[in-house]
Amino acid sequence: MSILRRKINFWELVRNKKAMFLAYDQGMEHGPTDFNDKNVDPEYIIKIAKEGGFTGIIFQKGIAEKYIDSIKKSKVPLIVKLNGKTNLVKGDPVSLQLCSVDEARELGATAVGYTLYLGSVHEEEMFQEFVSIQREAHKKGLPVIAWIYPRGKSLKGKKKGELLAYATRVGLEIGADIIKIHSHGNKNDLAWAVKNAGKARVVIAGGAKKNERELLKEIKDGIDVGITGIAIGRNVWQSKNPLALAKKLKKVIWV
Repeated sequence: MSILRRKINFWELVRNKKAMFLAYDQGMEHGPTDFNDKNVDPEYIIKIAKEGGFTGIIFQKGIAEKYIDSIKKSKVPLIVKLNGKTNLVKGDPVSLQLCSVDEARELGATAVGYTLYLGSVHEEEMFQEFVSIQREAHKKGLPVIAWIYPRGKSLKGKKKGELLAYATRVGLEIGADIIKIHSHGNKNDLAWAVKNAGKARVVIAGGAKKNERELLKEIKDGIDVGITGIAIGRNVWQSKNPLALAKKLKKVIWV
């Protein structure tokens, strides 16, 4: 029953084998500097997710709790981020659990997410948390998305392509269902990273606001080499016309 339910939930997120997630966990990660009078309101984000045809929306537990009615009405699958950090603490990053799998499930989550900073001196602590979360989530029928970002002083001199593939391989090895990575724009490196992910799915982050043409090309290159889709935030909800951009994204992803 658990395995069957997990498969059903997974396919709610991945429509016709492709995914387009709208991420909105930046308020904790970056502070309010990403927001304006419109996009500071989670209701605006939920509206974009619904009208833009996104297959999932990513919130921390506080927003998921307070906007639960609007999320349910939107019928966009909810992904609850279980850990987080601010950008105020310097040094090797660590992001620890703030929300339980049970809490996420009670909020109606279709999946849960967790960030791992590969190469950080705190890597082992995050791995241990992730493994416990993955085990519990799978028992309860929830897919797990791993944000895997190589960060830390020990990475100095390492090649970006090697780190990208290392990130996806780690995601496969620790049992992630979907692995979210930052592409650095090299198609060959991304292709190798996707191969290293095996049967785990790969989505790429949108990252900081960028030129629309550059963004769409990066995503198309990713689709060409086998990514499942995107987990994008600022590039959409900072856009002057987020629904028009969402339409363009869909055309690239569902080719």
